[in-house]
Amino acid sequence: MKKILLVLFVAALFAGCSESTTEPSTAAAQVERPSIVGVANFVAKTDSLKSAREFYNGDLGYEEAFLHKRPGIEGDIAAFKVNDRQFIELSPTLQNEDEDKLIQLGFETTDAKQLRDYLAQQGIDVPATVELDPDGNLSFRVTDPEGHRVEFVQYLPDSVQMKDQGQHLSDDRISDNILHVGADFKDEAKADAFYKTVLGFRPLWRGGMKDDRADWISLLVPNGSNWIEYMMWQPGHPPDPNTLGVWNHVCVGTTDIQKVWNTVVSRGYKGNQPPSIGRDGRWLLHLYDQHHTRTEVMVRKPVETPCCGPMDDPYTD
Repeated sequence: MKKILLVLFVAALFAGCSESTTEPSTAAAQVERPSIVGVANFVAKTDSLKSAREFYNGDLGYEEAFLHKRPGIEGDIAAFKVNDRQFIELSPTLQNEDEDKLIQLGFETTDAKQLRDYLAQQGIDVPATVELDPDGNLSFRVTDPEGHRVEFVQYLPDSVQMKDQGQHLSDDRISDNILHVGADFKDEAKADAFYKTVLGFRPLWRGGMKDDRADWISLLVPNGSNWIEYMMWQPGHPPDPNTLGVWNHVCVGTTDIQKVWNTVVSRGYKGNQPPSIGRDGRWLLHLYDQHHTRTEVMVRKPVETPCCGPMDDPYTD
């Protein structure tokens, strides 16, 4: 009888332990946001790859590293290589000049699957799974609150990009780094809910054509030195197609902006806007392709005090 009671006691003890240890697993574990380390790509429309090559290769000096496919975009896309991890890409899908030329803003992450799970947990509409894309990377796309297509890519060793490391890096490039990408935004609060609150982007600077308004709002990626720039609509003044081309842009960095200007002019670039100091106190140069899509060139460190408020940039010397 004593042995029977002892067996029953031990069984009850283990049953109690089992209930107490399984209880916490019924709650979903919180997924941590993995690192988002920088700008990976800027994808825009052109009417022909021939004309794109004349500007991005002929004027700017970027080699076309490869043609590739992207989900949801027809035909081949030409990838002009800024460095091994950053690309300016052109799709020959432009039908008329009134279209918005911007297709995609792309950012690099260290773990695409974990980032997808994190965004899903935050209530963001994401794909059901993350699979290998046509390039051999792990990537997925979401739509931000303003309707922009945003890609997150994790480069893998056997991908098209990583197999091209060290190649197609011409000495003719006007810059070897993308500093930021910009796009048009109507609602700062909605944009911040996505980029700042969910993704963890960090304030860099805000300023405008006048001291009392914000035309440009810059946010650093969470784990790197690149940033996104909100190009803000002003009430009652929607942008026309040319303005959208100015706003939806890619910016590359330099330490000698006058040299860049002299270089592109010597190659036949016909623009008439030489370098100048912007409201942010930095040297800037604005270059446009045949569809008025802007490539901005910037000396990152201001040479004058920025307007409108301080610049919180930990990446300047």
